[in-house]
Amino acid sequence: MALSIFEDKSLTPGNDDLSRVLGNTYDVWNDIKEFVHQQYPEVTEEWNHSGKNSGWGFRLRVKKRVIVYMIPCSGFFKIGLVYGEKATIEALDSSVSKEIKMIIESAKVYGEGRGFRIDVTSKDILEEIKKLITIKLI
Repeated sequence: MALSIFEDKSLTPGNDDLSRVLGNTYDVWNDIKEFVHQQYPEVTEEWNHSGKNSGWGFRLRVKKRVIVYMIPCSGFFKIGLVYGEKATIEALDSSVSKEIKMIIESAKVYGEGRGFRIDVTSKDILEEIKKLITIKLI
């Protein structure tokens, strides 16, 4: 089973598909997209199929720099971020929850940085996600 609920490479997901599968988190998905657009008006949106094990994912990027990855699942979605050392320190010193700090701390470190994913299951986490995106943009 793929990470994304959208597995078929021949069918790029659209807004109706997203609304149907994300349910109550569809508005949160759009709030995050709008927030990134406010921070970076030149941001571009891109669907990408990463293979049968991952399925379709959504990226918000500025030129070659991906700001945030969003992976649609059934009834929720995952946010993916990659932090360099400076952003990692900033996040761990921030007011985000202990649970999120544990996710960041336990993330594997690669050449491009520390990549981690957070499940977005309700609007309750929206402000923390915005804080994490703001830290990414520092």
